[in-house]
Amino acid sequence: MTHSDPCPCGRPLAYAACCGRVHAGEAAADAEALMRSRYSAYVKQLPDYLLASWHPDTRPESLSLDEPAGQRTRWLGLTIHEHTVSDPDHAQVRFTARYKVGGGSAVKMLEHSRFVREDGRWFYLDALP
Repeated sequence: MTHSDPCPCGRPLAYAACCGRVHAGEAAADAEALMRSRYSAYVKQLPDYLLASWHPDTRPESLSLDEPAGQRTRWLGLTIHEHTVSDPDHAQVRFTARYKVGGGSAVKMLEHSRFVREDGRWFYLDALP
């Protein structure tokens, strides 16, 4: 995938003009943009970005995206269902991410995530049960 390829997040922009900017250090404009950039980071295998965009209170110590041979995750798409802003520094995003592992069937992962903004930067906090 090159910088001129479509962004994995599903917006009709090139990667370089969309999530690539956030991966390079630009602050996400809102919680939805951060969610999209995190999905794209999974697609592009960017564990350091995923950890950096995860709030320190809930972030794991490490994150490995290494997969056993034949078990590679292929990301198929992202659908944002709802982006709710609670106040200027708190928001939630409901989304579905679709993927396949190895030669298995496609899986739909539905998540309702919480985000918080600190010092002008959005962070993924956690997923609601």
